[in-house]
Amino acid sequence: MTGFQQIGIVGAGRVAQALTLGLAPHSLAPPLLWARSPAKAEVAAARLGCAIAEQRLDRLMQSCDVVAIAVSDDAVEAVSAELAAVRPTDRRPFVCHVSGRSGAAILEPLHAAGALTAAIHPAMTFTGDPHGEAARMKQARFAVTGSSPQAIELAHRLVGLMGGIAVDIAEERRPLYHAALCHASNHLVTLIAGASDALRSADIDDPAAFLAPLVRAALENSLDRGFDALSGPLLRGDSRTIEGHLGALGVGCPDLLPAYRAMALATLDELARDDAARVSPELRKLFG
Repeated sequence: MTGFQQIGIVGAGRVAQALTLGLAPHSLAPPLLWARSPAKAEVAAARLGCAIAEQRLDRLMQSCDVVAIAVSDDAVEAVSAELAAVRPTDRRPFVCHVSGRSGAAILEPLHAAGALTAAIHPAMTFTGDPHGEAARMKQARFAVTGSSPQAIELAHRLVGLMGGIAVDIAEERRPLYHAALCHASNHLVTLIAGASDALRSADIDDPAAFLAPLVRAALENSLDRGFDALSGPLLRGDSRTIEGHLGALGVGCPDLLPAYRAMALATLDELARDDAARVSPELRKLFG
């Protein structure tokens, strides 16, 4: 699969650095990296060793046939307007952003100026390991929303160059799509952190060692079987066990109690949707 003449990356954070590594082999000229802080762009380019820090956004826009906007969700609209204001060239660049929340509509100023535009969101987390994350983007799903069939085709091509799998998402479905991903990944982090705190309060020195086999099995089972993977006292209707949990958390880890109650109620609601008879009245009483 052939690459592009030059790829530009707007941003110098975690996602921007992983994208730069993933796309650098497919840019005939070294990718250009721009950030609000020139110093951050310089540091990121030096760390990656495959890109050139560009101090001027207009120069990046005029030099590149592909520009990927990898900034915070709330900054995409402003960057789009800045790029659209750059003096046009005889080329029709392809400009995409990697925000999960928004589709292609947020890039309308660029589209109106003649650019091909799309949203390309990698469905994975970025924690600051660009080499590892560039590797994990291979076979990752990318949610694609394009402003035209040609833009969608280019988006699929770009995803393919990184080894990813493009999945088309309608513009109006992007917020729901993004909420689902955040609920699964961000809230999982909060859940594990809370469980770890409770284990430390129970005098467990290494919570991760206790949780790892259990959580990994639960995750794999959930992905394989959905809600049928549920096990434990809520499924069995063990009201006295749950009552003991609530009491122990109230004393030993009260900050976790609201999250535990909320997740337990959500689990009971899901059980009731499947079969209301499976939900013990005694359990419901415990939660008011």
